[in-house]
Amino acid sequence: RCPRPALPILRWLPRYSRAWLPLDLLAGLAVGLTAVPQALAYAELAGLPLQYGLYSSFMGCFVYCFLGTAKDVTMGPTAIMSLLVSSYAFHEPVYAVLLAFLSGCIQLAMGLLHLGFLLDFISCPVIKGFTSAASITISFNQIKNILGLQGIPRQFFLQVYETLRRIGETRVGDAVLGLTCLAALAGLRAMKSRLPRAAPAEPLAVRISYLIVWISATARNALIVLFAGLVAYSFQVMGSQPFRLTGSIPQGLPALRPPCFSLAAPNGTVPFLGMVQDMGVGLAVVPLMGLLETIAIAKAFASQNGYRIDPNQELLALGVANVLGSFVSSYPITGSFGRTAVNAQSGVCTPAGGLVTGALVLLSLAYLTSLFYYIPKAALAAVIISAVVPMFDAGIFRTLWRVKRLDLVPLCVTFLLCFWEIQYGIVAGVLLSGILLLYSIARPPIKVSEGAVLLVQPGSSLHFPAVEHLRGAVCSRALAASPPRSVILDCCHVSSIDYTVVVGLAELQQELRRHGLSLAFCGLKDPVLQVLLSADLEGFQHFPSWEEAARCRGAELGDSRAEPFTSTAEST
Repeated sequence: RCPRPALPILRWLPRYSRAWLPLDLLAGLAVGLTAVPQALAYAELAGLPLQYGLYSSFMGCFVYCFLGTAKDVTMGPTAIMSLLVSSYAFHEPVYAVLLAFLSGCIQLAMGLLHLGFLLDFISCPVIKGFTSAASITISFNQIKNILGLQGIPRQFFLQVYETLRRIGETRVGDAVLGLTCLAALAGLRAMKSRLPRAAPAEPLAVRISYLIVWISATARNALIVLFAGLVAYSFQVMGSQPFRLTGSIPQGLPALRPPCFSLAAPNGTVPFLGMVQDMGVGLAVVPLMGLLETIAIAKAFASQNGYRIDPNQELLALGVANVLGSFVSSYPITGSFGRTAVNAQSGVCTPAGGLVTGALVLLSLAYLTSLFYYIPKAALAAVIISAVVPMFDAGIFRTLWRVKRLDLVPLCVTFLLCFWEIQYGIVAGVLLSGILLLYSIARPPIKVSEGAVLLVQPGSSLHFPAVEHLRGAVCSRALAASPPRSVILDCCHVSSIDYTVVVGLAELQQELRRHGLSLAFCGLKDPVLQVLLSADLEGFQHFPSWEEAARCRGAELGDSRAEPFTSTAEST
């Protein structure tokens, strides 16, 4: 067999088919028409000048074409990443670009060291709690633009208070336009989800109609922004302007230069270490959430379309994209679920579709930024709200109530604390999930069956926090029985033990021996058996099955057959 190429592009480029080219071109164009208006909207959400959204939207497309392992994934600014940047970059482009560089370095290191497994410790309830809270936070953050209000603070609770207090200052033009754009986006989304696919046997007119509706629904963000811009321009020509506009955006491509490692401030210069201290926990939260989004999206679409991804290669691709992106003034990027869905639904065949998307963003920067002046902020707010509302998963609360109610604890804690500070919510949720995981390790289920001897069956592997729990369960039943009974430890579910467990079992054996009882083992798996033999336990006895162990113990007790086990109890 030929060795697998290390560079992912070499796995598909040599066998690239001419038939794939039109599909990749169409998908790249569809994603580009979605990416440009979203880039402007997400920069507004991040609290940065709007051109930074476009600066962040092309490098990921180019890098992922060479290093990505999922044909559907597109990288760029997202709502969640923009929310995090607004929290940790303090609305300063210098901080945002440096955050992209440092996040990329961390992601690169994790990919090279194969540390992607660390993301497995962030449980689904924590992720759902964070994304649901982010959906509400981001949506409410844009209400001020829908209503045309200014001077609203960014902290969620103050934002709610100020918005409700000043709702009487609503600008009618912005409100009408914003609500109209929201309704149109919702209608186009619903139309696309219910659009039946036109069969090849259908008449040409039907297939053309289907194509027009599909393109309109897929490029709905671009259409809505274009419509709103034309309305605003019409009012400008007539000499009045009822909307708050985006304003001037510098034209041209970003300069190629390394990120700044210091910041000039009115009272002096903020050095690199000072900037790192200012970003604080954001240097952990931003790269981890970026990795989590990218890998979750790649896995979801790979599973749906029947191919596999390499998680560590995905980490490397994201890290390289963020590091190189920082040289063109990009803020942190990650995989975008919405644009990836557009890519997949457009029939993309290879990551080459990203080249078209990136080229479209560069063309917009080079030639179209003067047209963005007339885009109303209410329209961009509608684009953001439309993108994040589906992130709120109300059904997860009902599902966890039915499946495992204990998982509601990290979900609710993460959800509620994220309204205060994002990092507190994520950290608290991860810690709670870790505590619940450690508790299950420290208190494994233990099944106890009584007969001539006591059969004790741990339900999972034994680790050092569970030793005292096991000893207590055995002694409380073996010594309290009348008469006291010897013990058979059925280890058929135990695949590993550690040294502390070996010490605890030796002490348990000695305690039973002081009362004239014995401890035997059965069903030991090879790794566990090797550990116990290496420990050289005094009087160690092992039987292939509990039936044979029970017969032997019954014979020792003077009974030719073992008494059947009559009662069962489970300790947790």
